[in-house]
Amino acid sequence: MGQMAHLRNYATIPECEVVAIADLREKTGKLVAERYGVPHVYRDYVEMLDTERLDGVAVIQHFSQHAAMLPNVYRRARNVLTEKPLAVSVSAGEGLVNAAREFGCRHMVAYHKRSDPATMHAKAIVDRWRTSNEMGSLRYIRMFVTMPVGDWGCSGFVGMLNGGDPKPPLNAEPPMTDLAADAHKQYLNIVNNYVHQINLMRFFLGESYHVTYAEKTGVLMAVESRTGVPGVIELEPYRTTREWEETVLIAFANGYVRLRLPTPMAVNRAGEVEVFTDPGGDETPRRTVPSLPWVDAMRQQAINFVRVCKGEMAPPCDAAEGLDDLKVVRQYVDLWTRR
Repeated sequence: MGQMAHLRNYATIPECEVVAIADLREKTGKLVAERYGVPHVYRDYVEMLDTERLDGVAVIQHFSQHAAMLPNVYRRARNVLTEKPLAVSVSAGEGLVNAAREFGCRHMVAYHKRSDPATMHAKAIVDRWRTSNEMGSLRYIRMFVTMPVGDWGCSGFVGMLNGGDPKPPLNAEPPMTDLAADAHKQYLNIVNNYVHQINLMRFFLGESYHVTYAEKTGVLMAVESRTGVPGVIELEPYRTTREWEETVLIAFANGYVRLRLPTPMAVNRAGEVEVFTDPGGDETPRRTVPSLPWVDAMRQQAINFVRVCKGEMAPPCDAAEGLDDLKVVRQYVDLWTRR
């Protein structure tokens, strides 16, 4: 992910200069640096942070390593990007939020779906309708995804460099001790595979929500927002081997916005948006499909992080909101264990 979803984008953004990378795998690190023209390569990320003057740092590791690594980064960096989720457990996430606040570091959690041009277009319409009430009240949000199977990589890792170095062991967050084995397995499944949808639900609701129902087979999560708007997330209701199918329906009283998102590693391809309006009276119902830029979510996310580093925008999702996602996952699993 570090190479193919992140570095390849930063290396080609005109407003960004990649000056250093840190990789415990020396051979791989040198190969990657040579391809992308990165002048400095380190084995020790702390040495890199202490030596270089950096406006932002992309720390692309498995989320189980965030709790051990990020406090060292926070005290040395002004802006940090990590992959989702924030951490494994709620308690570890709370520790990271407090540490980032203590050291004055802005932590952007890489929920790339928020940066997809289709998502951004849909969100602008939803916010406008909620402000103007032109389509009536927001009534319901439905999310649907066929992951974790399907070809989520979409050939996006073709050309990834590997020098053959073995991956060294890293410090990982210890397993949670307050969940039974089956609940712990389900928690890791949700926090790894479906936390994107959990985060996107809040994005479109525009407010916090809580879990009201966890179907016993694990295929359905029902939620309710702070102001009473219901929503559902359908978790792999059927399996696909090649196709990636993910949709979001945001329903108002007199219309809807439907969003279809591509695989996470799709390149130069945004999602699709369909807008339906039927205000009634003498007005003709309309269904429109806008043409969106040929920019994928990962690239737009990189552009957004550069803007965060320049002080031009706030993180689309910061550590504090990333913590809310972990709390929702825990709510869901606690309900699921009572099935």
